[in-house]
Amino acid sequence: MKDIHQKLRAITNDRTLSPVQKAHYLALEAENALPYPELDAETQKALDSRVICDMFEGHAPYKPRYVLPDYSIVLKNGSQYLELPAPETLDEAINTLMIAYHHVPSVTGMPVYLGDLDNLLLRFCDNISEDDLYRKIKLFWRYLDRTLPDAFMHANIGPTDNRVARTILRVDGELKQIAPNLTFLYDPQVSSEEILRLATDNIVECSKPHIANHPVHADTFDERGYGIVSCYNALPVAGGSSTLTRINLKAVALASDNEAHFFEEVLPYYMDLNFRLTEKRIDYLFNQSNFFDSFLVEEGWINKDRFTAMYGVYAMAEAVNVLQEKAARKGHYGFDEVANRLGHEISRVLARTVEARPMENVWRGRAMLHSQAGLSDDIAATPGVRIPYGSEPDPVSHIQALAPHHKYYPSGISEILTVDETIKNNPQAMFQLCKGALASGFREFTANVDSNDLVRVTGYMIRLSDVKKFKDKKGSRINTTVIGAEAADLMGILDRKPRVVGNELSPSYSQ
Repeated sequence: MKDIHQKLRAITNDRTLSPVQKAHYLALEAENALPYPELDAETQKALDSRVICDMFEGHAPYKPRYVLPDYSIVLKNGSQYLELPAPETLDEAINTLMIAYHHVPSVTGMPVYLGDLDNLLLRFCDNISEDDLYRKIKLFWRYLDRTLPDAFMHANIGPTDNRVARTILRVDGELKQIAPNLTFLYDPQVSSEEILRLATDNIVECSKPHIANHPVHADTFDERGYGIVSCYNALPVAGGSSTLTRINLKAVALASDNEAHFFEEVLPYYMDLNFRLTEKRIDYLFNQSNFFDSFLVEEGWINKDRFTAMYGVYAMAEAVNVLQEKAARKGHYGFDEVANRLGHEISRVLARTVEARPMENVWRGRAMLHSQAGLSDDIAATPGVRIPYGSEPDPVSHIQALAPHHKYYPSGISEILTVDETIKNNPQAMFQLCKGALASGFREFTANVDSNDLVRVTGYMIRLSDVKKFKDKKGSRINTTVIGAEAADLMGILDRKPRVVGNELSPSYSQ
């Protein structure tokens, strides 16, 4: 009890935390004072050693990790629980969403999904002038950042070219806020070249938005659709993900005698333990927490049958390099054809194993493989299947090395291409690089520009100026600044190697 009291006192006296942030951290400590869902000895040992990981979601899964309400329901029907009538004007629609967001839980304590905003708001815009639409969206955008200051909060637009989507891109490029995170869903059969160019020009200015490969994602899900949430996670709308667990592939490789031992014994063993961990957390959520008795289910915002489980992996690069060394091969992941093929084979085996394992209380009866973006204290372990920071090749080689992985990770995979600031003199190159990446099979295109204050960490954003203030003990109103600062120190995220794009695009690749 003395240790717990010391932790709680340290939080309450922390000069860098706001009262809201203190309340959040105090709640986490209270939850983690409870016993963990009972695990068998082998699973507990693997969790304690962090070969498998629960992402520190908490000892009592009383809410899903990610919730994706179908906000069209509340805009159509209003909410009896929230005493909201169905909105009839744009102002009322925005106000309804603003209220709704405060009642949507997630692992962060804030909503991770704001909906497909252009499709939600477009029908309320018939009599709205361009100037009025711009002012209303700008106020809305500022409200989101100031009241829900968390970079895992995520909005979607697209794939159509419409005035709301264009206005959101304009406002987002002007304000350059941490929140909300933003994805444009791109479909070459639906989206115009002009709106894709607006989106890639925004990336040059503020490293947002993500560009999602909409046909690939849409083919993975059903007619009800999907949303891109939090970092870059693709999940069913009107559902979400109950939990996200992950395997440290580097640790698995280190525990293996050789490549055959890795594939035949060690990887299957730890994959089974991670399944056991996932099942225990889901069982608590569905059978003990009473979460699905909420008004969100009663009013149809979510359906408990549409919650999946995200089965994450990370440190692919280090795992491949360890296995290469054990086989006395010199080639490194991201640069050597043999090493890259080994990585692709690991992804194939992971996907096949996840698809073969039935699970209860999981959408479609199977978990979804996920290239997990890492935690801020992951040391010497690269997020997901990415190439280690500071050693990235030119953008085209980077994309070609990693594109074959993308088909195996339906619940999300993302690389971050760090581009030299000279791209601002040639923004067309970013447009062509994006089209080439998506044509190569990328599920998601993401880029940082080296000179921008707004920087993408693993999927969420930080401002370098905020990190500097935080390190000067001035705190930050943005919840995610602290983990971004830690990631900069421990993971080397700011060591990414900026590359010049313009002279590296081959004519065949840029079509």
